[in-house]
Amino acid sequence: MIVMTDGLRELAGAALRARLIRITRSPLSGALSGATTTAILQSSSATTVMAVGFVSAGLLTFPQALGVIFGANIGTTITGWMVALLGFKLKLGLFVLPLILIGAIMRLFGHGRLPSIGYAMAGFGLLFVGITFMQQGMGGISEFISPENMPPDTLIGRLQLVLLGMLITVITQSSSAGVAVTLTALYAGDINFHQAAAIVIGMDVGTTIKALIATIGSSIDSRRTGTSHVIYNFFTAIGALLLITPYVFLWESIAPGELATNAEIALVAFHTMFNTLGVIIVLPFTSQFAHFIERIIPDKGPAYTSKLDRALLNNPDLALKAVQESIHSELIPLLKHINAILGNYQNVSRINLEELHIALDRTQDFVDQIQVGKKKGLEWDRLIAIIHTLDHMQRLHERCEEDEDRANVAVKTVELKEYCQLITETNIQVIDLFEEKQWNEAARIAENTYESIRMQIDPLRESMMTRVGSGEIDVPTGTGKLEAIRWLRRVSKHVARITHHYEEIMMSVGQKP
Repeated sequence: MIVMTDGLRELAGAALRARLIRITRSPLSGALSGATTTAILQSSSATTVMAVGFVSAGLLTFPQALGVIFGANIGTTITGWMVALLGFKLKLGLFVLPLILIGAIMRLFGHGRLPSIGYAMAGFGLLFVGITFMQQGMGGISEFISPENMPPDTLIGRLQLVLLGMLITVITQSSSAGVAVTLTALYAGDINFHQAAAIVIGMDVGTTIKALIATIGSSIDSRRTGTSHVIYNFFTAIGALLLITPYVFLWESIAPGELATNAEIALVAFHTMFNTLGVIIVLPFTSQFAHFIERIIPDKGPAYTSKLDRALLNNPDLALKAVQESIHSELIPLLKHINAILGNYQNVSRINLEELHIALDRTQDFVDQIQVGKKKGLEWDRLIAIIHTLDHMQRLHERCEEDEDRANVAVKTVELKEYCQLITETNIQVIDLFEEKQWNEAARIAENTYESIRMQIDPLRESMMTRVGSGEIDVPTGTGKLEAIRWLRRVSKHVARITHHYEEIMMSVGQKP
């Protein structure tokens, strides 16, 4: 399963990621795309990790990601159908050996997409060779494992089997592999249908444990997604346990004796049925379910770096996207803080600069860990532009943190009020244009403001020094005003450079205004 999933991920991963983002616009479309993606990748965990990454990077909303996770549970049942139809009915175990050889040769010597295709082919073949070996092995353990040796078919007994299924999945780290083992045991007669159904239900729950553990210490979106996966699968498991007896009764009523003859087909159909029913029932209540999860795991305080999930570092594109989201969330409050200290209190307030300082440092540390591979191309240009943007944001933060007295002097100096007003008006326009995704216009306005202030610096300095020399104002006051002039110039320059580099970031990902 690992070899096949890795090969499929290499082969179709980038295309699937793009398609998943493009198609997922609602919980329903998310469920369909999640089911399709999992069916192709043969791994619900891979789909879930993608969904978490997209939420952290701001490409999907939390409710949209829930649809993907719901659908992944349906897609993961495809493996069971492959095993039941191709492994047991067609018995492909011996016929796929040449496929493994061809796949290995393609992996070793192929170029372009051939190595990935070969790896997927080899994994596909190994899956059925493994099923053949398991069938042979299961045939010899009936004296140790049999329906009589398993827990009785009572509620307690079924719950014990659910726990066994969870344990198997935690050990194998793959519910699909666990389902294959269970199908093999059922086919060999080592367990009966009721027992196999309870074990498969437990495997569906067990696959969430890995996702939950992976969210420890990660972003709030990751924790919410992992928790929602667990709660949803527990909800589905409870419903599935209640359906075992009615399902068996229905089979016996429609086709007496067929359940025993085609037990493995009946089990796969049951697995698909209860996962599909779970999606149908919960999908209309996705928004309410999302609000419930958000109440369980609330967002505490400013979420400047909530998107920076370490799991995204495995995918540079998503990691860079998450950094863009963090930069945006840090820049807007910073511009509003500058306006507040310059006396423009319209829809703004001062922020906790220490908190923002920590966030900027965390963002910088996260960027330092992103590896884009080749030192050329759009991803490299994007990374460089992000580094420049963060550098100027750090310097702009320092201007606010260390030089607030100079801002106060600028506000109180008659000659500088015009420039204070120009900066605050520019910041307001930049904030509005960022919301409208007009990056180039924001950069143009900020650059014009900087140039306007820069051109006036020398005349202002000359005027101020003349007034000091003539005794109109004393030296300390004159020095303070000269520092205020320098402060205004630096602030306008940093804002101009930030907007310029942010425009480069967005242009590198094709987001033209």
